[in-house]
Amino acid sequence: MTDERIKNVSGLRKAMIRPELGAIAGTILVFAFFLIIAGDSGMFAPKGIQNWTVVSAQFAIIAVGACLLMIAGEFDLSVGSMIGFAGILIAIMSVQWGWPVWVAIILAFVICIALGALNGFLVIKTGLPSFIVTLAFLYILRGLTIWLSILTTQKTIIGGVKQVAEGDWLAAVFGGTILTGLFQWFADIGLIDTFTRGSREGQPVVEGVPMLVVWALGLIIFGQWLLTRTKFGNWIFAVGGDAQAARYVGVPVNRVKMMMFMFTAFCACVFATSQVMEFGSAAADRGLLKEFEAIICVVIGGALLTGGYGSVIGAALGALIFGVVQQGLFFSGAESSLFRVFLGTILILAVILNTYIRRMITGER
Repeated sequence: MTDERIKNVSGLRKAMIRPELGAIAGTILVFAFFLIIAGDSGMFAPKGIQNWTVVSAQFAIIAVGACLLMIAGEFDLSVGSMIGFAGILIAIMSVQWGWPVWVAIILAFVICIALGALNGFLVIKTGLPSFIVTLAFLYILRGLTIWLSILTTQKTIIGGVKQVAEGDWLAAVFGGTILTGLFQWFADIGLIDTFTRGSREGQPVVEGVPMLVVWALGLIIFGQWLLTRTKFGNWIFAVGGDAQAARYVGVPVNRVKMMMFMFTAFCACVFATSQVMEFGSAAADRGLLKEFEAIICVVIGGALLTGGYGSVIGAALGALIFGVVQQGLFFSGAESSLFRVFLGTILILAVILNTYIRRMITGER
C-alpha cells in the first residue's frame, strides 16, 4: 500500500528536495562558463583536465569525511590542522628518524584516527558543541605541528621524503599513478600530446591517473554506499536529524558520532599522505583553511548545517566545482584571490538554497 504522504508529492517537488540539486546546477553552470571564457586556453586539454581533476580530488577527499560528520549533526574544524600534523609526522619519522616510510604512514594514520576519537569522546562526554572542541584542536594541532618541526629540524618544511619513499610499497599507494600503459597507448595513437624535447621526449604529457584521484573516487563510492545502502547510513541520518529520538529507537548515537569523527580524521590523513608523497616534502602550514573549504563543499552539495540531510555525491560535486573554478581562474588569467570571493559568494547562495529546501521538507514558512 502506498503511503499517502508520498503519493501526493509531485515529481517536481521530489526533484527539488534532492540534496544534490544545487550542486548539479552549479556544476553545469561552472563548466559552461569556463568553456566559454577559457575553452581555448588548454583548460580542457588532457593536461588541463588532469590539473583541475587533481585539485577537485583533494577537496573531495576531505569533503567526504566532513559530509558524513555534518549529516550526523557535528563539525570538525581541526581537519586542516590534522593535514599539516599528519604530514609532519610522516616526514619526521621517515626522513629524520630513518624509519621505513610504510611504518611512518601507518603510525600517522593510527595517531590521527586516535585524535579523531578523542575529539568525538570530548564532544560526547562533555556535551560541548563540536564547533568549540574541534576549534580548540585546530590550534592545538597547528601549534604541535610547528613545534615538532622546529624541535627536530629547526625548520617548518621538511624535504627528502621522495628519496626515502622510493621503492616503498605503501608510498606508491598514495603517491603513484595507475594505467600508465593505457595513457602511453593513447599518446601513441595521437589522443594525448607528448613531450617533444628533453629527457621525456615521446612520453605523454599525462602519464596516468594519480593515486590521489583514485583515493577520492574510492572514498566517494564508499561514502555514498555507506550512507544510502546500509543500516549504519540510516543511523547517521537519524543521529543528525534528532539524536534523542534516535536513542529511543535503539540507535547507538555515541558510537555513530565517534566513528564519524574517526573517519573524518582518516580522510584528513589520506589527504596529507597523498600530498607529502606528491611534493616529496611536508610543511607545518599545510592544510590551512581546508576545514572551511571542506564544509563549503558539503554545503554546496546540499547538506543542512543542522544535520540529518545531505549527500556524498553532492559534496563530491561541490569539490568538483571548487577544482574547476580554482584552475579556471588560472587558465583564464584572472586574479587568483577571486577564488576566495567565489567561496564566500557560493556559500551564501548555497545556505539560502538549502534553507529554502529545508522549509519545503518541513512545511515551515
